[in-house]
Amino acid sequence: MKYALQPAPTTDLSDANPGTARAVMAPFVDFGGRTMFAGRIRTAVTMEDTKLVQQLFRESGEGAVCVVDGGGSLRSALLGDINADILQRNGWAGIVINGAVRDAERLSRIDIGIKASGVTPVRSGKTGIGAIDVPVAFGRVLFEPGQCVYCDADGIIVSDEPLFSTETQ
Repeated sequence: MKYALQPAPTTDLSDANPGTARAVMAPFVDFGGRTMFAGRIRTAVTMEDTKLVQQLFRESGEGAVCVVDGGGSLRSALLGDINADILQRNGWAGIVINGAVRDAERLSRIDIGIKASGVTPVRSGKTGIGAIDVPVAFGRVLFEPGQCVYCDADGIIVSDEPLFSTETQ
């Protein structure tokens, strides 16, 4: 797969790649059926709106991880079970959302990695605000399309190139 990377423990990657592995300094919660996932980054930025990002979800993910900057808003969800199913069926490794999800219990049964800032029952708007494949920043890290992201229960690591640890070589 074009964007796929081998998942590995973020602790091992951080130890083996000091200065190269950048840790995201923001709390995230695991919601998906997978807690360890990795891939090349595709990005989206929006604010309480999913019309534009849903177009990205419908593309072939080819093992990529979608990183969505929703400004950290917990007022409306940027992902629910229907779109998580679409991501999983289209071959995405996972999604990281600086914002909220909904349908949390159902998300846990979908075989995809999902990290988000929190949860809300409120649906998002559908006006099309935002942009795809642009640099986004949160958690003291800049995420750029094509970079590598590694996620697990310990956190999120970003790097310009694939990382390896003594455990994954």
